[in-house]
Amino acid sequence: MIILVMGVSGSGKTTIGSRLAERLHWSFYDADTFHPAANIDKMRQGIPLSDVDRLPWLMALQQAITGWLRTHTNAVLACSALKSEYRQMLCLSPQVKPVYLKGSFEFIQQRLQQRQGHYMKADLLQSQFDTLEEPEDALQIDITQPPEAIVADIRKALMV
Repeated sequence: MIILVMGVSGSGKTTIGSRLAERLHWSFYDADTFHPAANIDKMRQGIPLSDVDRLPWLMALQQAITGWLRTHTNAVLACSALKSEYRQMLCLSPQVKPVYLKGSFEFIQQRLQQRQGHYMKADLLQSQFDTLEEPEDALQIDITQPPEAIVADIRKALMV
């Protein structure tokens, strides 16, 4: 199984995904590490990514997911997956389970303003919410809970 932990920047994808993978003794991957350098440079400059910018990144993620499915590797992938078409590219099998970390703009903005050392600027949050197409077919988790409660909710809902 591959658990796709998705949401806007600051929703807790890396924190929740890495803790979930640790509890399950699965591999953890952060989709940010699959971005080409040009994308990271744009985000550092506060420039939102376009669909054209995201395509090589999505293709790299799709290739990784295909490999994990082929080798029966259980994994947790933290990935924004903001649009339905992106999730369609990544959810290649019923074995890929999307989990949407949902929170309000205000709550996440406050988090981002406190975060240091990340290339994603807090002022790009509005563009993320503008791009977000909330999934109807994903497990939705309220991110105002403590991380351990979120991990427990995911495990219970997915029975892992």
